[in-house]
Amino acid sequence: MSGDPEPRPERLFRGTGEHYPDGVALPEAPPWRRPAAGGRTARERRPYLIGAEQVDVVNAALRLRRPLLVTGNPGTGKSSLAYAVADELGLGPVLVWPVNTRSTLTDALYRYDAIGRLRNEAPGPQAPDGQAGVGSYVRLGPLGTALATRHRGRPRLLLIDELDKSDVDLPNDLLHVLEEGEFTIPELARLPDGPEGVPVFTEGSRERVTVHNGSVRCADFPLVVITSNGERDFPAAFLRRCVRLELPEPDAGQLQDIVRAHFAASGADALAEHWPKVEELIAAFVVRRELGGLATDQLLHAVHLLQQGVHPDTRHVREAVLRELHDGGGR
Repeated sequence: MSGDPEPRPERLFRGTGEHYPDGVALPEAPPWRRPAAGGRTARERRPYLIGAEQVDVVNAALRLRRPLLVTGNPGTGKSSLAYAVADELGLGPVLVWPVNTRSTLTDALYRYDAIGRLRNEAPGPQAPDGQAGVGSYVRLGPLGTALATRHRGRPRLLLIDELDKSDVDLPNDLLHVLEEGEFTIPELARLPDGPEGVPVFTEGSRERVTVHNGSVRCADFPLVVITSNGERDFPAAFLRRCVRLELPEPDAGQLQDIVRAHFAASGADALAEHWPKVEELIAAFVVRRELGGLATDQLLHAVHLLQQGVHPDTRHVREAVLRELHDGGGR
């Protein structure tokens, strides 16, 4: 006996009360689910592959400073495109506005904590009721922050995610702000403006920006990526102000490139011994995807399980994680 820990079992949790071997690390997570390094989030570090035609459309939107409206089936990488652009251009953390049926334009522009101000400021003439005091209760939202700040001399990137889930009037409400690059905060506009303005907090940080006369104006139009799953149409006036990009489903060859890119962090030969099976998984994925309901992430999940010795064609694993990936062939 060498004294080395026994090999990792396929079933990490066995449901028998038997303890996992001491000194044996759990298997690594997929490369794209490992802790971030160098200040980059896990999503920013995920490789992103896109066709040359789509790259040209993205660059047109960047040069024109027009919102990029990205449509396509779920799982085609619409949201991930925003992170890829921000990471490659060094634009700092992506500002995200996840839209739902209750979202309003004010949610994205700023929030004013009137209750917090009343609670913290004692009544009477000594209350800190000046500009700095009011500004402490104002925080810009993701759109407001994108308009008010720049990251290392470059515009911020705002992801407006799933705008098609919004109330029918929200796209029209966005038009003025996206066209003019400014908005007013009434709670600050009512104050007498001093020479130093009012400092307010920004989205996701303790950083402050200064607002004068209650008006936020962009020094440079932000980069805006809007995603839609096509659940409804947008007004014509809104569409005219966007550069539109339809992301196609990747074909088998592109899926092979995507799989290789995502597993590159595990080493050049990480998938070599499994590659014939990976090609079978990709072929099955392409067939079943035509029926709808499959996303590229599910293929990557299957490949990762295969790499770790878990057979993804086991029925109960398929139903829990991979859904219809293998139904109809490809085993």
